[in-house]
Amino acid sequence: MATDFFQRQSDARRSTVWLIAMFVISVIAIVASVTIIAAIVVQSQLREPGLSIASHPEQIVVPAIAGGITLLIIVGGSLFKVFELQRGGGAYVAESLGGKRIPTNTRDSVQRRVLNVVEEMAIASGTPVPPVYLLDESGINAFAAGYSPSDAVLGITRGCAEQLTRDELQGVVAHEFSHVLNGDMRMSIRLIGILHGILLIGLTGQLIFRMFLYSGSGRHRRSNSNNKDGGQIIILIIAIGVTLLVLGFIGTFFGNLIKAAVSRQREYLADASAVQFTRNPSGIANALKRIGGYAKGSRLKTPAAAEASHMYFSQGVWEGLSGLWATHPPLEKRIRAIEPNWDGKLITSRQTPRRDAASPVAAGFSEGYASSPAIPGGSNRPAHVPPPLEVPVTVVDHAVDYVGRPNTEHQDYATKLLESIPEFLLDTVHEPYGARAVLYALLLDHDPRIRTIQRAVLQKHATADVVRLVGKLQADVDQLDVRARLPLVDMSLPALRSMSPSQYNDFRLCFVGLAKADQQIDLFEWMLSQVLMRHLTPQFETVRRPGVQYYGLQQLAPQCSVLLSIVASAGNSDEVAAASFRRGAEHLPELSLHLLPKSSQSLDALREVLAQLTLVVAKQRGRLVDACADAICADQHVTWQEAELLRGISDLLDCPMPPLIVGTPR
Repeated sequence: MATDFFQRQSDARRSTVWLIAMFVISVIAIVASVTIIAAIVVQSQLREPGLSIASHPEQIVVPAIAGGITLLIIVGGSLFKVFELQRGGGAYVAESLGGKRIPTNTRDSVQRRVLNVVEEMAIASGTPVPPVYLLDESGINAFAAGYSPSDAVLGITRGCAEQLTRDELQGVVAHEFSHVLNGDMRMSIRLIGILHGILLIGLTGQLIFRMFLYSGSGRHRRSNSNNKDGGQIIILIIAIGVTLLVLGFIGTFFGNLIKAAVSRQREYLADASAVQFTRNPSGIANALKRIGGYAKGSRLKTPAAAEASHMYFSQGVWEGLSGLWATHPPLEKRIRAIEPNWDGKLITSRQTPRRDAASPVAAGFSEGYASSPAIPGGSNRPAHVPPPLEVPVTVVDHAVDYVGRPNTEHQDYATKLLESIPEFLLDTVHEPYGARAVLYALLLDHDPRIRTIQRAVLQKHATADVVRLVGKLQADVDQLDVRARLPLVDMSLPALRSMSPSQYNDFRLCFVGLAKADQQIDLFEWMLSQVLMRHLTPQFETVRRPGVQYYGLQQLAPQCSVLLSIVASAGNSDEVAAASFRRGAEHLPELSLHLLPKSSQSLDALREVLAQLTLVVAKQRGRLVDACADAICADQHVTWQEAELLRGISDLLDCPMPPLIVGTPR
């Protein structure tokens, strides 16, 4: 892709600023229109227009009140919606559109296929596996909603799940994941909240108009026919209602124009990203062709569809006769952008040609892509064979280049990794009850002495059936490749989000107790626990969503020193740690950094430091990830545990990193 993850995040932030500016201009225009119209109405009602303002103060008061009420409706409506969305996140959007969450342990074959595709894409992109909501709509469509990967959800219509082939479904899901990675998803959900106030004007006008026309207002007018002031007030209020109704259409017009302007070009980028992800242009192209040839297209019937029209994979609502309101480019243009030589034929049947020999999956990777390493326990290696000890330094050294940029090799790797994990373990991690046992088993230390202490913690905080299940799982978990541990944490999240608040409290106490049982928690083990709780906590606790507070690192030199010191010192002697620290610090030449002695390094301090560093603009966080990668590579050998540690730190810095696999193209 022409732009990297950090540039796309910057573009999304600028688009949000532009969106707010357009919103302010629209509000000013609407409030001014209301004020002017109210002034004209008042003036027309005065029988003695030549009198001064002092004798008729309503010439100023009434228009001012009308403008003030309009402003209050817009701003209040938008703020209410924004706070409501912040509380509910992506799940609120999915449920408002009629979505029902697909259980992670579903046995329905169609739903299982959808979840499998989503899981593969999440592992390949280095993001948490999102919950998936099924919309009972026959149109072929999908969306991603949320403020961050931690609270992201995917919505899939029944038509999309049932009508598309697996390759086409992969193309659609890859498109939606690109919205998550590009920052579009956050902007889209904010757009719903910001525009709600403008759209609310029309609803308020309808309410006033109907109240006075159909709720006895006629009787009031007759009874007050001899009351000059009462009659004028009623006429004035009706006029305001009609005016708001008209302005509501104006607000809808401008609101849809803003959505269209923000969304159209981003759909082209998401299509291109999906092709980069899957290396299978026919997948997403055929999905678009199928929408064009399908009688029900991509339309959604739910009354709330228009509010989120800019979030869908394809146009979900009527875009008007001129297409001026269309939030998506025409299907034909999107298809030709992917397949320039397209013959114009659409797909009208579920039957599609078999994959040809040139397909990336059938024929191997594109030129320049080496095959992924086999995963222990998969079809290529038995589970008891230990994984390769090291990762090529060149792969880790360029890891930051692939943040937010998964490709087909990562997707193939994710497929192999899922095949490598014992089926019983996979089934268990998809159960809310079993997922807790899997994660407890991941934290049990190999040292028998420490494991005894941890089992006591389990007995204290976990139920007896969970403790028994941990015992059954332990042998499989102990043999897991280190590369499967972080993905297994990500896979557990949808099931864990189904816990009740009391179950979550017990789980958190037990999980933290296991992690701290030996009083010398391993950095990699700590990272797994932090990734899990970071993505799980917002589901059960009120977590403030901080925005960007720093555009440079100059004020955060002490925090950068802590991060690099701990990464450089992990498993290294003092001499190697000093060299690693210097290597990492070279990426931040504007800062005066100092290596902290191991005695003063603490994981509690690292937790606080990472929380502060997430407030830095994306480009600077990318520099931090690059610095950590260079510190790890300084001694010219990288273990898989160190590589996964880097991925975990990158996740904690909101920089989703795909798996670091051998043969990743530079």
